[in-house]
Amino acid sequence: MNRAAGVFATPLGRISATIVATYVLAAALAPVLAPYGPEAGDLAQRLAPPSAQHWFGTDSLGRDILTRTLYGARVSLLVGILTVAITAAFGTVVGAVGGFYRGAFDAVVGRVTELLLAFPYLIFAIGMMAFLGPGFANLVAALSLKGWVEFYRLARGETLDQGQREYVEASRALGQKRPRTLFREVLPNVLPAISVLSTLRIGYFMVLEASLSFLGVGIPPNIPAWGSMISEGRGVLFIAWWVSTIPGIALLVLVLAINLLGESLQEVYAPRNKRRGFARPAVGKVR
Repeated sequence: MNRAAGVFATPLGRISATIVATYVLAAALAPVLAPYGPEAGDLAQRLAPPSAQHWFGTDSLGRDILTRTLYGARVSLLVGILTVAITAAFGTVVGAVGGFYRGAFDAVVGRVTELLLAFPYLIFAIGMMAFLGPGFANLVAALSLKGWVEFYRLARGETLDQGQREYVEASRALGQKRPRTLFREVLPNVLPAISVLSTLRIGYFMVLEASLSFLGVGIPPNIPAWGSMISEGRGVLFIAWWVSTIPGIALLVLVLAINLLGESLQEVYAPRNKRRGFARPAVGKVR
């Protein structure tokens, strides 16, 4: 059984993958599926409860919650995927180079990562957003400025371990150039652990985005985002629970499904890692 099929070997893996795929499809087809425009409001229908006309009710401006939840999925998924793509690529390359060559470069980058780890992630992101200003691109940049550290540490550790393997010694004995050994031999053996961490980090970055939007320093108010929707519903929580609850449940289910999918992927790679003699990748929460 190949690794891709291995993820679907368990009911939990199949269910989580189905949920994630459903969210992605719904987000991509939001303009088609949404019954109203994301900013279309009707003050006569403000804070209307769930009904046949508005399945998830409306907010304080009469905007359809279902529509805004669908569009909010776009924001969360894009932030999570783009941030992971940037941080995984940068952190993996820097970590692999540092772990393979060591020396001054590795020492300097190590001190930089220690400095970044001294700041709690949310506080760091809030500070960067205060400096950069609200906006989608600025949010991805703020999250990426520290998000690469976890990938760097994992890639460096795996590269150090792989550098002691016999195939690396054999490539050196054959006179193969070190860059070729790193990118053609070592790095492919590091990527499985990186892929597991990447899956888990998507959900983590989505929660950070929602937290920043909830605090008003993330996605601009004119763009539907789950965090800002939850924040908008705080004042009417006891009379219109659906305003905050619906996007909150949407975020909870998606992040949970992504994390379970990552755990399933980790279980697929774990037997391979044990046969090669190194531990399962460390995928704990970054500070």
